[in-house]
This record gives sequence, C-alpha cells and structure tokens, in this order.
Amino acid sequence: MNRNYDAVVIGGSLGGIMAAYALSKEGIKTLLVEQYHWIGGQLTSQGVPSDEHNYIEFTGATKTYRKFREDIRSYYRNHPDIIDELKTKEIFNPGNGWVSKNSSDPRVSLKFLEELLNPFIESGILTLMTDTKLIGAEASEDTVYNVLLKNDTEEFIVEAKYFLDATDTGELLPLTNTAYVTGAESFDETNEPHAAKEKDPYDMQPITWTAAVGYDENNTIVMEKPALYDYFKSYIMPFNESILSWYAAGLDQGSKREFSMFAEGPYENTPDMFKYRQVIEKNHFKRGVNASVMLINWPQNDYILGNIFDDENALYHQYKAKQLTLSLVYWLYSEARRDDGKGFGYKEIFLVPEVLGTKDGLAMAPYIRESRRIKALYTIKEQDINKRYAKKAPDFRDSVGIGHYHIDLHMTTKTKTYFFDETYPFQIPLGALIPLKTKNLIASCKNIGTTHVTNGCYRLHPVEWNIGESAGYLVAYCLKNNVTPKEVYENDTLLKDYQNLLEASGILLKWPESVLGEFEEWAHI
Repeated sequence: MNRNYDAVVIGGSLGGIMAAYALSKEGIKTLLVEQYHWIGGQLTSQGVPSDEHNYIEFTGATKTYRKFREDIRSYYRNHPDIIDELKTKEIFNPGNGWVSKNSSDPRVSLKFLEELLNPFIESGILTLMTDTKLIGAEASEDTVYNVLLKNDTEEFIVEAKYFLDATDTGELLPLTNTAYVTGAESFDETNEPHAAKEKDPYDMQPITWTAAVGYDENNTIVMEKPALYDYFKSYIMPFNESILSWYAAGLDQGSKREFSMFAEGPYENTPDMFKYRQVIEKNHFKRGVNASVMLINWPQNDYILGNIFDDENALYHQYKAKQLTLSLVYWLYSEARRDDGKGFGYKEIFLVPEVLGTKDGLAMAPYIRESRRIKALYTIKEQDINKRYAKKAPDFRDSVGIGHYHIDLHMTTKTKTYFFDETYPFQIPLGALIPLKTKNLIASCKNIGTTHVTNGCYRLHPVEWNIGESAGYLVAYCLKNNVTPKEVYENDTLLKDYQNLLEASGILLKWPESVLGEFEEWAHI
C-alpha cells in the first residue's frame, strides 16, 4: 500500500528542514526525507560553517534563523567547561573561525536543528526519514504523482499533493519532467555581463569534500599517504602552481593569492587558513578540549576535474574529490612550508572523525555549490543585484525574503573561470521558487531560478534557510486556500495575503532603509 501525505519534502538540507518546519507549523501532514544520517546539509553533513553577511547580528535573516544562531551561542555560554569570559558575552564566535561570525561544532548545529523539528515529529504531523534515498518518481508533463524511496530494508512509494525539492542537487527535477538548467548559461540567454559567450551545461562550480582537522602539539597520530597524492601533487593549476600549495586562485581571472597556516612570521599578512573555518577553539574551554579543530573547505580542495551529477563518471569524481581533500591534509602534515621557519610539514595535525560523524574524518556528503536549477517563472540575473550594473537594490513585488552575499564564483570544472563581485542587499522573489510548468513542485534549496552567476550569492546558509521556510509556507497557504503557487504569484490579493503570513512568521521581505542607504550612497560615488 502506498503511503500518503499532504506534502513531501525531499532533502534534509537547511531549506528542507525549514520547509518541513513551516508546513508542520501550519498543520500540514508532511514527510521529510534525507539521504544521509544527519539532517542539516551544508551546515552539518557537508561540514561548512555558516557563511553570513555583515549585518547578520541585527537584521537580514528570518526570525527562526536568528533564534537558531542565539541557541548556538547559548549552548556554549552554558557549557560547564567554557571560560568565564564567554559566560556573559552577548556576541562571540564559539569556534573562532573568521569566515563565519558564529562558527560552531556541526554536532551542536545538528542538535538544535533536530530540536526544531522534534515537537512536530512527536505530535505526528511530521515524519522524518533519514538514510533514505529518492530513486524514482511518477509524473506527467506538469504534475508529480508520487516518489519512489529506498532505505536499508525496503523500497516504497509515497503519494502527496505537493512535492518540495530541497536536495542540494535538484534530484527531483529530472525524475519529474521539471525543466531545469545546469552549468553556465550564455550571454545571449541571460544578457549577464559575466555570462559565458557560449552556454555549457557541464561547466559548473566545483564541489568540495570537507574534512575535520585537529591541531595538537602533542599529536602522535601518523597520517598515511593517500592513493592519489602523487597525482594531485603534480597537478598544475591555471596560475602555474601545484594544487597542493599555499597558492590559490585570486579574486580576478588569472590571478593568485598566497595563504599560510597561521599567518605568522614573514607570512603575517597572508590569510590564516587554520582559523578560516575553525569550529572548535581549544582556548575557549577550561578543560576537556585538547585540540582546536577546523573544517577544511579551502580553495585548494575545490574539486575542478568533473561533476557529480548529470555525468557518467559521477561516482569516480566523488572518489577523486575525497582523495583531493585527503591529499591536501597529507600535504599539510608532511610537506607544507611552516610559518615558524621550522622546516616543512605540520605533524601536529590529524583527522577528527567524530566531529563529522564518520569513520574517516571526511564529511558524510560533498559540499555542493551549484545545483540543477529550475526554469522558473522568474530567473534572478546578475543585472538584478550586481552593484556594477544595477542602479539600486532590487525591489521585487513578490519578495518572500532577503539575503546578502557577494557573487563568489569558484573556479569552474571546464573553463576554469572564476570571479568575485559585490552585490546590493537582495530579495528572494517568489517567482524563482516556482517552475514554469510543474504545478505541484516547489524549489526549496539552491535549486531555485538563479543563473550560474547569481547562484554564487543565493546559495549561502541564511538564504537557503529563508528559501525553504518561505517555500513551506507557500505550500501550506496553497493547500489551505485551494489555490496554486502560480495563482499566488500572479494574483496581487493572494500574493499580499501570503506575504502577510510570511511577515507574521518573522520573515523579512525588505531590507531596512538604514542598510539600503549605505549602498545607495556607494552607488553615487
């Protein structure tokens, strides 16, 4: 017998969690399905601390995201072994990483994400299935009827009125005849200043397979040389340095930057990469913590040699991505130039499997930058948000949230293109969540209607969180009012009613004028 729900969320990403949260909160019988053992996607199973904008401490995120951030800090404040200085400090960085203002152990994030959903699971309105994979679906040209799921013991069919794709790679799209785009669009297609001359669906941003790496001066763990170490050691990047080096791509095409482990001695003006994504700070604890730990998601372990979806060699590329990360860690351990002038290799480092819930110290899943992206009712383009080309910040009538981050295009897998550019604080338009044809599927993660270029700023943690939460409320609104997502998008009365629900739920639809004013001043310089 088939199982039935009002809504099925495929993917326990941050977007998937928040879609399930919003649906459950609105009383919609929901199933949340996650392929891996941990929910949380990029923040947990993928091992990437939260990337956030400069206003995050007071605005620019949903109420639930801000509470989640505070729950993380509260956990550390009340930790029995935390140093006295942090017990009463309102704003601090638990892991002391510099790319995130609130970096923390992924196990702590997992704890609070699970607690967010637990009341709904206990009430029976929400069912969570982890270690469960999507393997098929039944759909017509415009309607999804059911999905086929598989776990360790069985395969089964699940029917629903709505399906929300919250996977990091848009796994539901090809199975449901939902039109989508991958890789780089052409200038003729998008008219974007940074678009490619010719489209290439296989020229994607790289994945990164992160690992947890500890540092302890008393370390005695001996690292073994990875199988592909020599291959990667001899691989020369477009800027004429080995991929296993202290150099990585700069901010502009053809340039390079130098890094170091701790920015000490003659390298004090280079980025300190151990603290870049550090999630455990030993000095924040009085006892019980013997090593600081970072999650290694550096430019040097961006995997630029192939893609892991819509590619016949996907499994091999996953293996090589893991080998690249293990090779980078081994290079740091055995051959990397030391900042302190004491030769080469940091014998103090070691893999820390327990931080990521795995046996090998690698993340459960690869970090995905670029997904399959729906062909949407509205596609967000570079000229909507790039400060160089837009005269002001976007003001979408159908805004369902806000975000901010620079366009950060990592070196791509085919043309090896990369660039970095500034954006206005932006909005998330509802039209980007709704496919052109498929009536009962909603994009709820980084698979919304962005381009190869704009994906580079809409993929971040608080934005994905907002996308999923708004998607969940959209489906709940449609079910309760017997309307379709497209009708909500096109009808001003329905749209305003739905937006009122979002605002009542703590979702900001516009940036404060005080923030926008800073950027308007910049635009006139």
